[in-house]
Amino acid sequence: MVVQRYNRAMVRLAMAYVPSRAVAEEVAQEAWLAMVQGLSGFKGQSSLKTWLFGILLNRAKTNGHRERRSVAFSSLQTSSTFGNERAASDWRALLERTSDRLTPAWGRSTLGISPEDRALGSELRLCLEEAIAGLPPAQRAVIILRDVEGWSAAEVCELLGISPENQRVRLHRARIKVRSAVETYLCRR
Repeated sequence: MVVQRYNRAMVRLAMAYVPSRAVAEEVAQEAWLAMVQGLSGFKGQSSLKTWLFGILLNRAKTNGHRERRSVAFSSLQTSSTFGNERAASDWRALLERTSDRLTPAWGRSTLGISPEDRALGSELRLCLEEAIAGLPPAQRAVIILRDVEGWSAAEVCELLGISPENQRVRLHRARIKVRSAVETYLCRR
């Protein structure tokens, strides 16, 4: 139950720090193992969720630094765009899950919606995905936790070890960048 509840969010958060979904999934697995191994040491000073995500965050940052120093053999293949397609599909899955927050109520049902409107919605979703993926990791983590996962400001501050003011600044800057990307996209249409 706990795995089903948090694993997807853990992978998404890890992706803010590591270069690929495969590495993010590995980081999530490592965090689960570390949680199980360290459960006897859990003192309850924070919620289990915050403790688990803290473990994940530490592992993701460590792996992210290590991965940035190495070059994957698959990235040397110029004829393949597998990595970009996979990253785009990961963000599509993420945003489809949260479509209630991204589309107005009339856009949730496909009944009575023209193909043109559906295409615009898909294009806009891709624009959002790219904008979020292009954020610096610190801003990306905050916007994912707050706007996508629905965490409270206090939970985000506790997990990331930042002040409420810093959390607000990161979130504000991330939202401005995402909003700017969407506005630019809509002005081109």
